[in-house]
Amino acid sequence: MKKIRLSVLDQSPVRAGFTAKEALAETVELAKLTDRLGYHRYWVAEHHNSTGLTGSAPEILIAHLAAQTKRMRIGSGGVMLSHYSPYKIAEIFNMLESLHPGRIDLGIGRAPGSDQITAHALSYGNQPRGPREYPTQVHDLMAFLQDNVDKEHPLQSVHATPIPAAPPELWMLGSSDQSAQLAAHFGTPFSFAHFITDENGPQILSLYRRQFSASALYSEPDANIGIFVICADTEEEAIKLASSRDLWRTRLDTGNIGPVPSVEEALSYQYSEAEETRRRYHARRHIVGTPEQVKERLSSLLAAYQVNEAVIVTITHDVKARRRSYELLADAFELSSSN
Repeated sequence: MKKIRLSVLDQSPVRAGFTAKEALAETVELAKLTDRLGYHRYWVAEHHNSTGLTGSAPEILIAHLAAQTKRMRIGSGGVMLSHYSPYKIAEIFNMLESLHPGRIDLGIGRAPGSDQITAHALSYGNQPRGPREYPTQVHDLMAFLQDNVDKEHPLQSVHATPIPAAPPELWMLGSSDQSAQLAAHFGTPFSFAHFITDENGPQILSLYRRQFSASALYSEPDANIGIFVICADTEEEAIKLASSRDLWRTRLDTGNIGPVPSVEEALSYQYSEAEETRRRYHARRHIVGTPEQVKERLSSLLAAYQVNEAVIVTITHDVKARRRSYELLADAFELSSSN
């Protein structure tokens, strides 16, 4: 297998007792740190109407992060395309690629990143687009990115300017066989969200590879997986840190996307039987431990998926512990750092 690459997915979480402004500042500092440590790419997420996640405008955050970093690819993980005009997204990411050549990723997804009322607000004046329209949106987005709209298309005279020397790298994000099949059909790289679900994950990636059809942009399948990881100097400390995320993730199932609770709140929380079942269900796919433990488990998981890139999601209430986790991972996998 090729040398393992580590990347970052940052949902810009708000910690209990802190502000969204501070969360965004923490995203900037983490990007600068992981850039120095040798991480391959840094993706920021899209969520709306949330007091716990601040990434409502990934395209703005990407522009800022790309200007603050030097080596990493910077991109979206991902833009929820169903809310938007493919033409406008192509314009935005062509602009980003023109400003930062060879460093911009456009990850797209089908999930709303919001509740249904917020989805209506995002599609102001129109009905939110559903799954049936999504393939057409992807088709049009790829055409605009390549500046090659079909002659029969009513928008064939429209160009997504500025047109960079090469388009941004396009990734399809998902956690289902339908998303994998769409990525295979359109011939794009595919990122499987293991941190959301691990149900049939390796089989889904195998399906993607079998059905992959080369496109004008990509001749071969390419994939990575998003994984939740906490790495600490001791296993006890890692498990303790993970308690915050466990409680936060359990609350998400009830629609509560609030701030990340402290370890003290998480450890004193009394889970109901149903909540404890949910907590265990989510926690079983997390990788939590010492650098040696995390490296072994992560390497085994990558081998099972037959990929060489892990996009790491790390959420802790202690911001120093979060940064330390990425530092320990970089050391464990011997990433090439820069001063």
